[in-house]
Amino acid sequence: MSLKDNPAMLRSIIMDHYEYPRNHSLTKDETYTSKHMASASCIDDIEVQLKMVDGKVEDIRFDGTACTIATSSTSIMSELLKGRSEEEVKMIMDQYFNMINGQEYDEEILQEAVAFCNVGRQANRIKCATIGWRAIAGLMGIKEYQDE
Repeated sequence: MSLKDNPAMLRSIIMDHYEYPRNHSLTKDETYTSKHMASASCIDDIEVQLKMVDGKVEDIRFDGTACTIATSSTSIMSELLKGRSEEEVKMIMDQYFNMINGQEYDEEILQEAVAFCNVGRQANRIKCATIGWRAIAGLMGIKEYQDE
């Protein structure tokens, strides 16, 4: 059975990352770039920080007020993208946004991020599931996933 076919496991992943978010603190280290993101339609208001070294993601941090979906998706993203090159980040984002938009995607590439495979069914949750991802896209100059 595929992870995406196990609703209990998907909920468990989301709740784990909401209750115990990874990389959930900001740093004053000036080698990080930072992007503030807020949603006009819900409570999501976060700051995301990125540290790139030699073309690779060394660290991602975030903090703020956010719903369960926004917090957990940003937490999962921060873990999934660490250590990745810019090309790998773009490929992972392509897969993630394909999934969110109901298109074909590679579950293996997305790992725990597949927990958001059903978010596209609730249009009002898409912004929540992508807020952290769009922040990183903005910080890395990946135009197709930046804010409208």
